[in-house]
Amino acid sequence: MSVETGALLRPAVDRAHWSDSRMGRFLERIGAREGVTFANYEAAWQWSIDNLETFWADVIDEFDVILHSPYERILGSREMPGAAWLPGATLNFAEHAVRALRDQGDAVSLLARSQTSGSRDWTAARVIEEIGRLQAGLRRAGVGVGDRVVGYLPNIPETVAAYLATVSLGAVWCSVPPEMGPTSVVDRIGQLDPKVIIAVDGYVWGTKRVDRAAELARIREELPAMHTVLLGYLDEDAAVPAGAESYADFTRDQAEPTFTAVPCDHPLVILFSSGTTGKPKAIVHSHGGLLLAHFRDIGLHFDIAPGEVTFWYTTTGWMVWTLSVSTLLVGGAMTLMDGDPNWPSLDGEWSQWAVAAETNAVYLVTGSAYLAACAHNGLTPGATWDLSQLREIQCSGSPLAADVAGWVYREVNPTLMLAPASGGTDICSGFLMGSPLTAVYAGEMSCRPLGVATDSWDPHGHPIAGEPGELVCTKPLPNMPVFFWGDENFERYRASYFDTYPGVWRHGDWLIRTPRDSWVITGRSDATLNRGGVRLGTSEFYAVLDPLPGVNDSMVMHFEDPEGGMGTLVMLVVAGADVDHGELEKRIRTAIRTELSPRHVPDAIVFTESVPRTATGKRLEIPLKRVVQGMTGDNVMDRGVLVNPQHVDDIVAAVRVVI
Repeated sequence: MSVETGALLRPAVDRAHWSDSRMGRFLERIGAREGVTFANYEAAWQWSIDNLETFWADVIDEFDVILHSPYERILGSREMPGAAWLPGATLNFAEHAVRALRDQGDAVSLLARSQTSGSRDWTAARVIEEIGRLQAGLRRAGVGVGDRVVGYLPNIPETVAAYLATVSLGAVWCSVPPEMGPTSVVDRIGQLDPKVIIAVDGYVWGTKRVDRAAELARIREELPAMHTVLLGYLDEDAAVPAGAESYADFTRDQAEPTFTAVPCDHPLVILFSSGTTGKPKAIVHSHGGLLLAHFRDIGLHFDIAPGEVTFWYTTTGWMVWTLSVSTLLVGGAMTLMDGDPNWPSLDGEWSQWAVAAETNAVYLVTGSAYLAACAHNGLTPGATWDLSQLREIQCSGSPLAADVAGWVYREVNPTLMLAPASGGTDICSGFLMGSPLTAVYAGEMSCRPLGVATDSWDPHGHPIAGEPGELVCTKPLPNMPVFFWGDENFERYRASYFDTYPGVWRHGDWLIRTPRDSWVITGRSDATLNRGGVRLGTSEFYAVLDPLPGVNDSMVMHFEDPEGGMGTLVMLVVAGADVDHGELEKRIRTAIRTELSPRHVPDAIVFTESVPRTATGKRLEIPLKRVVQGMTGDNVMDRGVLVNPQHVDDIVAAVRVVI
């Protein structure tokens, strides 16, 4: 059953029922104090933007932020980049997670599901114990304020504890997932001069044993000064390399966690951009910035309550992993999955649906590409598993097509809230997301988060609606990066976000504001296809291709004509098994012509084994186009982040034939 973009899937919560959510109660208290009644969420959002400092002060009060010294004011400077948040204040991010863990006591806080080690449940008390043991090991290794600690670790309890132990000391955490190859790892952490790396010996993916001993050896050769701690994960008795230390020995001393108070803008975690448009940027986020933003996200927008189980399917290298750990800030529990979610099949025992059902998760975070794959393969998760407890699904990585959104309500759970979101590594949060109060429309994102001045601007810096504009943020956020590591004078930072509209953040996405005050991302503004002067957004194509029977995946690229002509529009298509390519190509061309326009019809359709995607589902149109055009090097495309890097050379050769 086809669902049109903009179709109402879930109505907004009636104003009389706002008190059913923490966000609603929070806004009602503000309204009572200010002497206003917010007619709807949009009115409350507007107040939060107009009263930015008051809003964030309310967040600090709502979540009882621990300040070791008080702030002089909320914003010492509004200049972007460089806005100064909570000048004078000192705090520690990890202290808030441990406070909430202590409140949970013997309740399970981490539910680990691993194809390598099986199922392990850690109580809150067990997590605190591991944090203390890791702190002791880090201190013995000489780790102090500002030092960098790297985890070459999968999504397991030890990784969560290592992150919190590191930042509790005022040191800086960085994750690189073990599926990443040594070149990609060194490209990232080599920028940081890390003091310690905690790594696994390998892992299981489905039924495949993946040994990482050789990869770790190469990383250590490139960075010989860092101390290595080896966690025997694939093999508990894995041999510890010369000069390294076993995880068991590193964590031998039990200690009560302590917390180093640091300024609000002190580095907390370094996240790396995906490398989709050049060498990965080392994006530095702060203690105070992520603490405030994540309390707002987890506590208000996601409405997670103490003891509730969440399930974020994510690699440790994705910003979603960092956000997921903040579930602990409000006393929520986390399901950690390490393994192939398509094993033994898309609807098998390790599917995200099966894990969500088994752990009784109320909140699921997944990729839009995963939902699309399930929908297009005819899965019926709600009939296969008991998902009645599932209250919300958040998805990101790429726009969610309207037909897939309709499938979620039809085949998963008709009562849940679907919350497509868009943000990214740059802010470790969202510019657009859902809320407990807003309506859900097919193919659209529900709202701008409280305190986030997202808008769509034309080239002259004027707000526009009904057509694509640049996604901008017009006022500072506490979770904007404090800097890029090694970026002297903020040169790369300014070029990344502030070169188009001085003093205003430009994110690089095309954004449409609808008449319903909902939002649609139509693609990257630097990936826009320009055919004869007419801009075509890539998401327009995917909205037609994704639901088309026989199309398992696709990618669109446009190669410009230097003489100013129409250029060559190329479409990559991954066809289903036993699908006739000639017949499918005819159906694709007809669908594109009918649903979009003759201008959208590709000049060439190339059938491939896969299209270049990251582990988070992001299509890499721009890097692939650059490779096809003859550019070389990891600065152009980092193959270490790809799901199927072995197919790239064949794809490039096939595309070069048709252009």
